[in-house]
Amino acid sequence: MRVVEAFRAAYGASPQTVWRAPGRVNLIGEHTDYNDGFVLPFAVPWGVTAALTPRDDDTIRLLSLQSGSGEPVTIPTHADAQGWTRYVVGVLDMLGDKVRGADIAIDGDVPQGAGLSSSAALEVAVASALNDVHALGMTPMELALLSQKAENDFVGMPCGIMDQAASALCEEGKALFLDCRSLGSRTIPLDLASHGLSMLIIDTQVHHEHAGGEYAKRRAECESAARKLGVAALRDVTDLAGALAQLQGDERKRVEHIVTENHRVEALVGLLRAGAVTEIGALLNASHLSLRDLYEVSSPELDLAVEASIRGGARGARMTGGGFGGSAIALVPLERLESVKESVSNAYAERGFKAPRFLPATPAQGAHRLA
Repeated sequence: MRVVEAFRAAYGASPQTVWRAPGRVNLIGEHTDYNDGFVLPFAVPWGVTAALTPRDDDTIRLLSLQSGSGEPVTIPTHADAQGWTRYVVGVLDMLGDKVRGADIAIDGDVPQGAGLSSSAALEVAVASALNDVHALGMTPMELALLSQKAENDFVGMPCGIMDQAASALCEEGKALFLDCRSLGSRTIPLDLASHGLSMLIIDTQVHHEHAGGEYAKRRAECESAARKLGVAALRDVTDLAGALAQLQGDERKRVEHIVTENHRVEALVGLLRAGAVTEIGALLNASHLSLRDLYEVSSPELDLAVEASIRGGARGARMTGGGFGGSAIALVPLERLESVKESVSNAYAERGFKAPRFLPATPAQGAHRLA
């Protein structure tokens, strides 16, 4: 295993444990997680692998096979960190006096900036390895919550629980229906191939950075609207027309998206459980229009990917992830895959956009121990 060989070369011994955690695609339920709502992600085959041995001092030695230098960096356990190392140092910081330092080697193949949550995969892989090697006894959901707290409090990104929960809890061949308030979840079979379908990820190659900025602004707008409506979170809005009558401007649009998106998640779960997989495309389309027009987190590249996919024969498509770049997903009959790719590629070329990247989205296993 490449990461184990790199660990031995850097630190002179084999790691005590190796864990892998995947990135995720969100089938539907966008920006609902931090509004205590419903989400339906699934894990993707790409992820982050962490080889780790604990230290008995307050030092982290951290090697990334993707950094290019080939040399580990040394960081005090509770120090400020920069760049991608923040996600690792943040996890150790959240564990407090339960752990001290660690020697860590990281290898990842999640496409960077594609909206597939490489940061959550990194956090969950490191948290799972520390949980294992220190026998902390934390459940997968507890590891997800710890990882979310690291990203919220240490990195400064006000994300919800979806990305970390998907990385920690998902199962191969299934999506994860998660109630982000109760943290109750259940797996939903997602066997697209048996219905002659595939889920195609269209990476727009427009990279995004959510920390602060527009993502934080959307969350603040939702929290402000909830206060004005007298509810704990927008998940609690039951009279949409009445709620919209009390609001104006952007807050009105944000509320309409969140309330209708929660209903779309529940409807899509119902279709999957009924075996009506081919019928979910209309819900994907409606989700994208809502994210574009009401939540205003799409981009020209994402909109074009969705429109060209449908022209090429997709049954439905939408942006996925936080937005402002990243990826779209398209539900495509197997016999139309090449047609959809050609349609999107040609549309991008006509607009002068960078050529997109196409990735097959197969529901994969959540965090697991490799060695």
